[in-house]
This record gives sequence, structure tokens and C-alpha cells, in this order.
Amino acid sequence: MVSTKIKNINGKKYLYAEHSFRLPNGKIKKISKLIKNQKDKDNKNIKEYFLRKQIEAHQKYAFKNYKKDSIFTKDQLNKLESIKIEYKEILKNFTKKQIKDILDRFTINFTYESNAIEGNSLTLKDVTMILKENIVPKNKDLREVYEIRNTREANELLFYNKIKISLTDIVKIHSIIVKDTGVQIGFKKIPNYLIMRNLKTTPPEKVRKEMNELINWYNKNKNLIYPLKLATEFHARFEKIHPFEDGNGRIGRILLNAILLEKGYPPLIIRKTARIAYFSSLEAFDKGYKPKLERFLLEKFKKTFNNFFKIYVKYL
Repeated sequence: MVSTKIKNINGKKYLYAEHSFRLPNGKIKKISKLIKNQKDKDNKNIKEYFLRKQIEAHQKYAFKNYKKDSIFTKDQLNKLESIKIEYKEILKNFTKKQIKDILDRFTINFTYESNAIEGNSLTLKDVTMILKENIVPKNKDLREVYEIRNTREANELLFYNKIKISLTDIVKIHSIIVKDTGVQIGFKKIPNYLIMRNLKTTPPEKVRKEMNELINWYNKNKNLIYPLKLATEFHARFEKIHPFEDGNGRIGRILLNAILLEKGYPPLIIRKTARIAYFSSLEAFDKGYKPKLERFLLEKFKKTFNNFFKIYVKYL
């Protein structure tokens, strides 16, 4: 919110535009700019000035508080912090109807792609009919229909910031994701195996212990590791544990976005066309090579913002 204030300097009165915003550590930063004449008060250049200064402040915060590396370089942090503020401004300037529309569109696309990665055969048109019109296409597997509806329900919690990285919320998401599909709710009782990844998942008797360790790791590092890097590692560790009988991939991708949204960043979508590259990146992470998955998700993050959120504004 831009406000104006008259300042008395050396006996002369000057009109300033002022803007305040919150940094990730909760501190409020205030910036001001001299308005040379009254008609400039709502000038586009002033709004752009404040936007630029806000981006610069978040970039400076990121440089100071997060470790840079070969993937999350200074240049990449610049781009990511710019995207974060652009995303915030997009939503801030939307009407309630526009926000609902773009989040509905995101939910439909995310739901289709995330379920398709796991082998759900419903098309994007089918998913749109189910979620927008409440129409079930003929001759479709009801389990697949339930999976679509359940993923949408979980995503609605996501955008209302009702998903936290806690054991309780993760089990709650699982209960939503597998509702009416015949899958047992809660941690797995028998071992499970991963298709396309040569990996032994955590045995059932160790799941609760390793999930608690993962959540403790997250809480310890959530303000120390750059948010997208943090979300990447959490996602890979969660998928390696594979704590549930079914629904691990869909839940893991929702949790990935929950971390991003909690930190103020836009969510991302992994397309089914990238399925092989996605699993290959997870497998590389399992073997101790993290950059491949970090690079993969970094690309999907930027692509989702540019090809989904930013392009939506273009056609308003």
C-alpha cells in the first residue's frame, strides 16, 4: 500500500510517497520517494520504483541469509526473489473473482499432471469436466475419478495455508488423497517398491521414526536453507521414505508446494511429459547427487510462473 506524507525539511514542506513491506524475518522495511508535483502521486513510475526497491530488499536479504552454490547462484537468487515479489503483486492486484479463477485453473492443471505422473488415465478434458462441471465422463474408472476429486480437495487446503509440515497434517492429507479408493489410511503396514527407481524404501516399522526425523530436519533448517532448495530436499527425502501404501507422489508434490507457498513463493507444476526426467532426478538424489533434482525443480518453478501465472496477466 502506497501512502503519502508531508515532511518538513529546513523549513520547507515536501510531499513523499511511502511504502512499507515485510521481509522474511518479519521485520518491516519502509521506503519513501519524493513526489515533485501533486499529479505524480499516482504515477506508474513511482509504483515501479517501490516494486523495484522491494525486489532489491528481498534479494539483499537472500544474499545475506542463504548460502549460494553452483545451482542457487547469485543470479538465480536474483531471479527467484523477483518472481516471488511479482507473484505477490499479481495476486494483490487481482479481484477476488480473478484470484478464484487463476487458482481454479492451477488446481485443475496441477491435479491432472500430478495424477497423470502416477498413471491416472483421465485426460485434461476429463479432469476439467469433473472439477468444473461435476460431470463424470462415461466408462471411466471410478477410482481414478475419486483420485482427481481428492487431489483437488487437498489443493484447496494448500491455497488457504491450512497445510503445515507436521506429522498430523501429512497424515490428514493422505486421508484426503486416498478417500474412497480402498487404500488404508495412515502409514504403510507392508513394504512398498518404487517403479523406475532402484531404491529400497523405508521399512514399515521405521516409517514413524524417519518421518519424525524428517520433520525435525525441516524445522531446524526452514530458516537456514533457501526455500526452493529446502522444498527440493524435503520432497526427495519424503519420496525416499515413501511412508504410505499409496499416494506418496501426489502428497509429496503437494508438500513441496506447501513449503513454497508458506515462504511466499508461487507453487510449481511437474508435467507428465517430464515424468522420466523427474524420476531420474529423484534417483540421482537418492544416490547422493542433489544438483540434478535442484536444477530440474528450479526449471519447473520458473516455467510454471512464466507459462501459467505471468501469462494469465497478459490475457486479462
